This record gives sequence, C-alpha cells and structure tokens, in this order.
Amino acid sequence: MTEATGIVGEFLSLKEETDADILAMQCGDFYEFFADDAELVADELDLKVSQKSSHGSKYPMAGVPVDDLTPYVSALVERGYRVAVADQHETADGHAREITRVVTPGTHLATGDDSAQHLAAVVRHDGGRGADGDTYGLAVADVTTGRFQVTQLDDADAGAALTELYTFSPAEVLPGPDLRNDDGFLATLDERSEAAVSLHATESFEPGRARHRVREQFGAETLASVGIDGSDAAIAAAGAVLSYVEETGVGTLAAVTRLRAYGARDHVSLDATTQRNLELTETMQGDSAGSLFDTVDHTVTAAGGRLLKRWLQRPRRERGELVRRQAAVAALTREAMAREAIRETLADGYDLERLAARATSGSADARDLRAIEDTLGLLAEVADAVAETERLADSPLSDVLAGPDRAAAADLAAELDAALVAEPPGTVTQGGLFVRGYDDDLDALIEEHEAALEWLETLPDREKERTDITHLSVDRNKTDGYYIQVGKSETDQVPDAYEEIKTLKNSKRYTIPELDEHERDVLRLEERRHEMEAELFEQLRGRVADRAALLQNVGRALAEVDTLASLAVHAVENDWTRPELTDDGRLDIEAGRHPVVEQTTEFVPNDLDMRPGERDFLVVTGPNMSGKSTYMRQAALVTLLAQTGSFVPARAATVGLVDGIYTRVGALDELAQGRSTFMVEMQELSNILHSATEDSLIILDEVGRGTATFDGISIAWAATEYIATTVRAKTLFATHYHELTSLGESLPTVQNVHVAADETDGDVTFMRTVRDGPTNRSYGVHVADLAGVPEPVVDRSREVLDRLREDKAIEVRGGESDDGATTQAVFDLSSGQFDEGARQVDGSSDAATTDETVAETIDAETEAVLEELRDIDVNETPPVELLSKVQQWQTELNEE
Repeated sequence: MTEATGIVGEFLSLKEETDADILAMQCGDFYEFFADDAELVADELDLKVSQKSSHGSKYPMAGVPVDDLTPYVSALVERGYRVAVADQHETADGHAREITRVVTPGTHLATGDDSAQHLAAVVRHDGGRGADGDTYGLAVADVTTGRFQVTQLDDADAGAALTELYTFSPAEVLPGPDLRNDDGFLATLDERSEAAVSLHATESFEPGRARHRVREQFGAETLASVGIDGSDAAIAAAGAVLSYVEETGVGTLAAVTRLRAYGARDHVSLDATTQRNLELTETMQGDSAGSLFDTVDHTVTAAGGRLLKRWLQRPRRERGELVRRQAAVAALTREAMAREAIRETLADGYDLERLAARATSGSADARDLRAIEDTLGLLAEVADAVAETERLADSPLSDVLAGPDRAAAADLAAELDAALVAEPPGTVTQGGLFVRGYDDDLDALIEEHEAALEWLETLPDREKERTDITHLSVDRNKTDGYYIQVGKSETDQVPDAYEEIKTLKNSKRYTIPELDEHERDVLRLEERRHEMEAELFEQLRGRVADRAALLQNVGRALAEVDTLASLAVHAVENDWTRPELTDDGRLDIEAGRHPVVEQTTEFVPNDLDMRPGERDFLVVTGPNMSGKSTYMRQAALVTLLAQTGSFVPARAATVGLVDGIYTRVGALDELAQGRSTFMVEMQELSNILHSATEDSLIILDEVGRGTATFDGISIAWAATEYIATTVRAKTLFATHYHELTSLGESLPTVQNVHVAADETDGDVTFMRTVRDGPTNRSYGVHVADLAGVPEPVVDRSREVLDRLREDKAIEVRGGESDDGATTQAVFDLSSGQFDEGARQVDGSSDAATTDETVAETIDAETEAVLEELRDIDVNETPPVELLSKVQQWQTELNEE
C-alpha cells in the first residue's frame, strides 16, 4: 500500500486495483490524475500539472472538468491506453469512489469515427493427432453496434488466423493463454496491425466457463442452432470477449443480442499485405483519400459507410448472395428518381446500431431517443418508396426491408414521439424533456412549479409599482440565489423590509421574506421535477434498450439499402457493368479499367483473358512506368468488386469466384523489425506459396529484384514453375527478367503478355496497351530521362547499355592512372557481373580500340584453342569426334 493519505492515497489505492494504464478519479466537479498518471496525461494531452501535498510529500496533479472527460478519454484511448474511471457517489458518511468502468480501444463507445470498433479474441488449441496444423478460434465484437461474430479454423496455422483477424482491422486483440506467450505470433500481429494487445484473465478462456458465459448471453440452444456446439476454440474466444466487455463496465452487453457463426471459407482471404497493396481503405501513404473505399463510397449514412467498408474488406464467395446484391444494384441503376428519393430520405437518419448500444449502456440522452424516433420513422418511408416502384419492388430490396418488424418500429417511434418534446435539452438533469399529457403526476408538478416561477417573474413589476423604484429587477445566481437588485441612485427609496445582501459598484442586492419563501418552494419543486423527469426518462430509455434488437434490425436494413444505392450511383456515374459470376475459374475482362486511377486520368482500357488449363499464368513484361502494375491491380480489384456484389469498371466481365487474393507489390525496408527489402519480399512470397490454392488469384509485381541478378532470376523462375505446376492459381507476374518469358514455350498454362511501347527515332511512347507475347526491352534509360536525370548521365547510360548489349568492354570514366591510362571493365553475361582485374589502357585510345586491346591480352595457348574452334566444321564433324575435341580443349585451357 502507498504511504500517501487523503485523496492521493485513495487514488493510488484504486490504481492498484486495476490493470489499466491510467486512472481518472472524480473529485467533485473534476476528474483528477495524480503521480505518474498526471505526468503521462499532461504530456499526451498538454494539460497543466500542479502539485498536491500528502503525508509530507508532493505529488503531480492534473485534472479535467467532469463534463469534459469524454474527449480526453477518447484521445488517450486512441493512443492505445486503457483508462479506468472512478466515479464519486454519496454515502451516509459523505461520499465514496469506486472504479465503474475501464475504457479500452476495443470497448470505447464515444468514438468519433464512423468505422467499426472491433474487439477480437483469438485462441489456439492443439490440432490433435494426425493434424498438420492447430485449431484457432476467433470472436469479434463491435461494442458500438452490438455485432458479434465467431469462427473456427481447423487444421490451420498462425498465418491463416492472422489473415482472418486482419480483415476486421481490430482496435484491440485478446490473445488466448497459448498465444500470449508466442513471441512470433505477437510480433507479427504488432507489425501488421495497429491493434492494442490486452491480456485478459486466463480462466475466461477456459472451455467450460466460456461455454456457460455464451449460453447465458445468447440462450442455451444458440450454440447448437448456429452450428458451433462442438467448436471449443471458437466458444473459448467468444466467452473471453463477453467476459472482457462485462468486466470493463461499458454496459453494452445488452446490445449484443445475436451470435453469428461464419466459416472462414465464406469470405475471400485478404491478408494485411494485400489490403495494403490494393489500397482498399487507405493508400500506401496512409491517407483515406485515393483509396478504393474513398472512391466508391457514396453512402449517406454512417452505418452504410461501415457496411460498404466491411464488404470491401471481406468479399463473399457465395454466388447466391452476390447475385442477390447485383440484382438490387441493377434495379437501382435503372430507377434514378426513386434511387435519389430513397437516398434523400436515408440522409435524414441517424446511426441506429450505435444508438442502440448507447441506450443499453445507459448513456443515451433525450436527443438520442429523439434521433431513434426520427430514424425508425424512415423505415416505412423507404419501404413505401421501394414498393411504389415496380422494378425496385421486384428486386431483393423488398426482402431487405421486409426483415425488420415494421409494426414494432412504428409503435416504438410513436411511443417516443408521444413522450419527448421536439427539441429536448442536451442533459437529462435540467428538465423540460417530456410533453404535457405524458404523465399526470409530472404535469401536476410542472403546473405547481410554473406557478411558483410566475410569482417570481411578476415580482419586479409589483415591486416597481409598490415602491416607485424604476431601476429594479429580480435575478438569480449560484452564490446569492434569488435577489432584488436596485440601482444605486434609488437605493435610498427601498422599503425597510428590504434586507441588503451585497453591494456592487452601481447597485445593491436585497432580499425579502416572501422572496426567500418562494425561492425555497421553487428549488423544492425544481428538484422534485428533475428527479421525476430523470426517473421517467430512465424508464423510457430502459424500454428502448429492451428493443435493441429491433433497432439493430432496422439500422442494418437501412444501412444495406444505403450501401446498395451507393454502388448503383457509382456504377451509373462511371459506366460500370454487371459482371457474370462463374465457378469455372475464368477471368475474362473486356476493356477493363482501374477503379481509382480512372478518376484522375484519361485511362486506356485493356482486356484480360485467363482460362483454367490454358492461360492460368500470365508473365507481364514491358517498359517501366508503362502500366504493368496498374493492369495487374485492376484485375485484382475487378475480381474483388465482383465478389462484393458491385458492378465493375469494364465493358464486360466474366469473373470466376476466387477463395483468396494474394499480392506481392514492391517493398520497403523494415529496418526497425530487422527486415530488409529482400527479406520482406521473400516472406511475402513465402506466404503466397503456402496459402494460395488453385481457386486463388495471385498478383506478383517483381520477384527477386532485391538480390543479385542470377539469384533473383533463379527465385523468380522457380516460383513461376511452382505456381504454374503445383499451386495452379490464376497468376499475373510482372517482371523485367525477360528470361522468364521462355517458360511460356515450355509450360502449357504459362502465357506472355506485354505492355506495348513505340520507339521512333529514339523517342519512346508508352502505349498503355496490353498485347499478347513477350517484350525484351524495359526502356529504363528512357524513364530516367523522363524523371529528369541530368542529360550527361542519361547519355552515358545509353552508351554503357549499348556496350553491354554488344558484349564489349566499358571504359570507366574518371579511372585514369598517373600515366594517363584509363580503366576498362567487361561485363560477363554468363555470371551477371563484371570480370575481375580491370585493365589499364593508354589514355589516348578511344572506345573503338577496346576489343583489340582485350584481344591482345589473350595468351598464345588460348589463341591456339580459339583458332581450332574457328576452323572446325561442326556440321561435318562426327559427334563422338566433336565431343573428344571439346574435352581436349578443356584440358588444354585448364592446364594453363
């Protein structure tokens, strides 16, 4: 225990009770931080630090007003801190303080971000005898909306579990007992995710306790009905999440009304690298602007935006669901007026899922309940708009809107409308929440209170008439209560019954017995009215919380309509087409475009033809900056968009459904993690080779470029063979290793395509058009020229390139010796490096003499062998004799 006493001692004692990083303790009208917490908060939030004395020592102290705590806690939580809040309450002996909640990154309700706020638990169990991998259970909850999902991965590895986890972009992760000691797993999670990692009680993951907790939350038969009764790892993760939310005290468990079990195979696998490389929700620079989500997002509600982002991050594999979405989008594209009317209606709504969570947590105020009433009323308007338009009525939109109970929604909206004033105050405690006629006892109390207030409001006129004092008013403040104020010029006229209570510069304040009596009445009635309104409001809020599932159903239906309408808007505005979805593995895109790049440039469309067993693997060659990366990424994005149910940027498209999209696109050094560019590249390649299947789509933008030329070619060659013959996934592989194009002649499923360029009189034009067949030029020197590299460097690059192509020695400029000789080097194409032992030649020699100089350095024995080689007629020499000659020459050269 600490030696400090009083408030500081109480603070430190409470801090010892929690494992939170920071404690905020209420002291009257402020929340205070002491000791190390005060200094930490001051540094993070730029608060002023003072000193508090206790037991002969001084402790740093910082504080924020009670009403301002939420934004400060939000700022701390966004920085990854867990903040415990100790509230003050009255007792018979005065007051006491206790920790009422712990706010963590995954349980923070007051987030200012519309994105989902996921809390995840991941558990690993031994896969058992005969299994190649382990069993992983994942549970993911969004406490701001009440969504709760679980899955189990059998016979899997850590990479598969992490990939599934990444698709949710969790704010906080609870690793199970086995994983919390797995340094490799935690390091990978830290590198690839921004989630805070929190350690929750081991016993919460125990199968028996977790199963009991899940049944208690969702019902005894739920585990069996959703198909996970035998999935111990998933149940352990779910129980841990429920326990954690309960222990943090955020009060949102009542909003978690449904358990949804899903199979990892329900969705397309998108690991963190792929999400980053395809820039789904943010660009490679970390900006949201320029991402795929930012480009296609035309939603008008926060919930719609969240759903669209979820669809992009978790594309579906079930063709029936995708066709359903496509049909709804197609109908909305053809009914512009109805679509825009629906969107205008939705724009007036609020986030029902989050409002439901606020109601169940007890944090919803009267304005929140009014927002619920307003939004519930939109369900009927949107449903009517759909029903009145034949094409929309015949589309899946009708089924979406038929899900929620419209009658129950209307009843709740009517109840709220009958209870609350149109524009209620921002706090529950200041009164004025309810309309007249809602509660008879409240109405009677309000009448009595208003009568008392009327006496006070008319007092100035009565006193002016009685005393003939013109500068007289009645007012109220916290210090003096109600008072009569008289200007100094007339204070000599005040009656004897006026009792002076304060003298100001230009006036005096008085009270009279009648005023004191009415003040006591007003305060008594005011307090009673506020208590009664608060009690009635809590009852009303409780009834709303009891219908959290209804609010969620309505909110999710409206969000889906908003999302489908958003996809329709983008399809119409950008001339996108409805793709045909198949299970045969084809990817046939006619005049495809990149969905983001086409927004900012005059885009050149390209076709793509990939067929199982014929064109599974495309080697993409062509100049730098010609569009190879864009071409491959657009193939991946067209596939991804098709598997969200969206239309796609193309004239026509047939998309074979994939189980995963894997990308390896460039790399940066990750020196902080001890990983070079090449190591990152190889780890990404390893993940792809281990994870992809014949139903996957692979995008490889250069492999092996971070090492020596021949090492790189070897790795790229072997990877191509392995993917083409063993994995057999649809693959686009962009490379500058033109040696790989020869694989198209040997492997039946490997084909070559190239991005065309036109070179006329030394000028190069990138056509941006993809054509069949390989190319053998990269035009790197031309790109250097375009980038503004100084002209002498560009010119010299061309000279060196020409010499290399002709297998000639290169004069090293600036390498003159004292006698004027220059250094020359010869690049050995067979080894991919310059020969050792550069030669010194007379400085007066020009480049044209280089080959002669090199020839002079050959000894007589070698020259004799070369002479025999020149003279021999290969076509006329028998094979056995020719082989004997080669062996003889080798012996002679080795002896030298």
